[in-house]
Amino acid sequence: MASRGRRGGAPAREDEPRRDERAEQQAPVPPDPVLPPPPPVDYGVFIQGLVQAMQTQAHTQEALQAQLEAQVRPIK
Repeated sequence: MASRGRRGGAPAREDEPRRDERAEQQAPVPPDPVLPPPPPVDYGVFIQGLVQAMQTQAHTQEALQAQLEAQVRPIK
């Protein structure tokens, strides 16, 4: 029966990295890309949009609640 060792006949040791693993370890690491700074944030505009979204959500929730209550009430 043929042995399952390496080409040279000597089996690979557990603590010895394989040839392809060694190549990965030696590959140069590319430098991190330099990103431009983020644009400045106008927090006043941000808060206005947030308040408007919350108000819209509250009105939508009220309308849905009223619609649900109208469907649940028995029809005379």
